[in-house]
Amino acid sequence: MCGEEDEAPTSLEDNLYTAFLAHARALLSEHARLKGRDPESAAGYADALFAAALRRGRSDCEAREPAERYETMAMQSLVFARLAGFLASHLSLGEDPLRRVMEAMMHGYSEAEQLEREHGHDHDEDDPDHTHGPGSHYHQ
Repeated sequence: MCGEEDEAPTSLEDNLYTAFLAHARALLSEHARLKGRDPESAAGYADALFAAALRRGRSDCEAREPAERYETMAMQSLVFARLAGFLASHLSLGEDPLRRVMEAMMHGYSEAEQLEREHGHDHDEDDPDHTHGPGSHYHQ
């Protein structure tokens, strides 16, 4: 049936976009919890820049029509990859910039997988109505 084939990708895209929102919320919550920890360091700067870019990307997606949000998110990954390549092209070859960019991309990719494995959603630990079975996940 023709209609069913057309609906499947939209459902998948909706699920992927919903997962993006949940993972972004979890990462931004973690950033807010750790905010102020060594803000003058290079790592503190990098974390703040990452959070600002993620907030901007999320808000740009949410400002779009619902049917355009997944496509906007997908385009953002290409734009940020292009920016990473542009910045890396100005680093000393002794710093192995391509390897560092690829490692950072793989780290970002694995963060989403880790969030999904841990609990697949964001939540407030203080919410008394939110529970998991014993030993279902932990937080570091």
